[in-house]
Amino acid sequence: MFSMTATEPITPPDISAINVPGVLISLGVGVAVWLVASFVIVGITKRVAAGSTFFKRPHFRWVAPAFRALDHERREQRANTIGALLNSVVGVLVAVLTSVYVLKNLNVDVAPILTSVGILGIAIGFGAQQLIRDFLAGIFITMEDQYGIGDVIETSEVVGTVEAMNLRITRVRAEDGTIWYLRNGEILRVGNRSQGTYVPPDASAPGEADSTPQQKAGE
Repeated sequence: MFSMTATEPITPPDISAINVPGVLISLGVGVAVWLVASFVIVGITKRVAAGSTFFKRPHFRWVAPAFRALDHERREQRANTIGALLNSVVGVLVAVLTSVYVLKNLNVDVAPILTSVGILGIAIGFGAQQLIRDFLAGIFITMEDQYGIGDVIETSEVVGTVEAMNLRITRVRAEDGTIWYLRNGEILRVGNRSQGTYVPPDASAPGEADSTPQQKAGE
């Protein structure tokens, strides 16, 4: 006896449903947005690094503490750090949105993909809490100008000169020559000896140094 159930033929995906012009337009718009955003970020970064007066206007007083006048090297380092952060954020956002629109034009159901990416992002977020904490602390240290390259800082672990800093780690050379790598998220308290009027503990006033021998001689 022959089976009356016929096997259904495997049908290839409908190529005619693919919107090729839509794919090209999505890629073109994504690249154009990324180029324009990068150009704007680079321009703002150069102006801030050069000491632009744009943020000194009255309606930008709220951001003045983050962009107050600094020496050229320190201001340039902060501007480059913030510019690199903005470039990374814009690049990721543009890449994600462009990929979604390209997949839609390729007749791909993006809902399961977005759900999987969301679950994966949550899992990565729980696993990388310390890394995210370091990055956030590095952003606020840079924006608030707590310290910069060349400053002598004092933490609960080390006293030394800041040689390099990024969004995750600060490199400090201690007084004995040791190189310390401090994670920004673990710096709970920091003192900047290069700001203000720091006086070393062993430094005594000239009057006190002269009065001590005279008192001993009178005795």
